[in-house]
Amino acid sequence: MLSDFMIRAALAGVGLALACAPLGCFVVWRRMAYYGDATAHAALLGVALSLAFSLPLVPSVVLVALAMAAAISTLSGRQAVDTMLGVMAHSALAAGLVAVSFLHGVRSDLSAWLFGDLLAVTRADLVVIWAGAGAVVALIFWRWSRLLLATLSPEMAVADGISPRVEQWVLNLALALVVAVGIRIVGALLISAMLIIPAAAARPLARSPEAMVAATALTGTAASLGGLAAAWHLDTPAGPTIICAAAVIFVLATALSLGRRTA
Repeated sequence: MLSDFMIRAALAGVGLALACAPLGCFVVWRRMAYYGDATAHAALLGVALSLAFSLPLVPSVVLVALAMAAAISTLSGRQAVDTMLGVMAHSALAAGLVAVSFLHGVRSDLSAWLFGDLLAVTRADLVVIWAGAGAVVALIFWRWSRLLLATLSPEMAVADGISPRVEQWVLNLALALVVAVGIRIVGALLISAMLIIPAAAARPLARSPEAMVAATALTGTAASLGGLAAAWHLDTPAGPTIICAAAVIFVLATALSLGRRTA
């Protein structure tokens, strides 16, 4: 069955959707959209590091993403947060593009790292994607109650013996893993959209955090499969088409929510 590249692409898209679902909810709840962008853009430096020194891709991207998170944490409070994240996100992306340009034979494949190349996913990629997705889901649900309390009320978390800073680093690690496994599917420029848009679409329709995670997983899966089918029929890039499908679902969910309020 896995000899069919469309089946492999569909499995990869579903794996990414499942990995993004719980993490995307926390990104939306904590308003970490720009933080996710900075981490995703820094991933291109990890790609350059991997290609230059023949290192495994996932550990290289995770290492650079965590370094970006450490830099953001260190500089927090010295600049306005949105300004600092904007500077670091775009600087990391530019540095990654410059670094990749020095590597021979990579320029022609640069669009694949920026926008993904879902249809080129191999069986080995599938193993990495699903292993990474499993690790992210296990990590989030292992720390679920602590993460939720630290998100809703950091003061109550501290009173209960929970360190909000530790829980932030749990999210940093999960975010780095998602970026590492998702860069092959939707690229460094669009991975944060896969985190944010399905969760934003599910938020007005869910009545509990657990329900929002489930709805986000369904939304992301529908966007992945629907976008892949549309890309096949319209002959469009698979990664951007998946994000467009997620955006359409977001518009429909928002319209449904507004309709409920006015009813």
